[in-house]
Amino acid sequence: MKEIQVATKLSVYDSIDELAITEKEYMLQAVEIRKKAYAPYSNFQVGAAIVLDNGVVLQGSNQENAAYPSGLCAERVVIFYAGANYPNNKIEKLFISATPSDRESDTPIPPCGACRQSIAEYEIKQDLPIEIYFMGAKGQIYKSDSLKNLLPFMFDKASL
Repeated sequence: MKEIQVATKLSVYDSIDELAITEKEYMLQAVEIRKKAYAPYSNFQVGAAIVLDNGVVLQGSNQENAAYPSGLCAERVVIFYAGANYPNNKIEKLFISATPSDRESDTPIPPCGACRQSIAEYEIKQDLPIEIYFMGAKGQIYKSDSLKNLLPFMFDKASL
């Protein structure tokens, strides 16, 4: 038997105020759209904002449905919207803010597995890493330079 080690590297910002001015604005957009999430079942609100290579910023929030699992996470809402409406543009950055409805989490909350797989598809498709910033409602922000840091063994078309 052999072992392999997988290492990942994330940047940590102690607060939103440590971000550059433009990144702070994008994260604030994720925070604001999070408040519009439709999450009556999980009571877990997520907001996401993406920045395209043409400068357009798109937003999405999680949308739940009583017939689980037919709801959709914020990250996939906004990425699929970008794919449908801006198919020739590349996604440069993704900003995520997530928290339970009954308290403001200060723990950075990363994208779920299904969202990571969807982000991976776009990162592979565009052959360009997507910077991913994620936080709770407040507190620290983690930044990954690529989805590969969050999903080192990606399932892609080579796996089929």
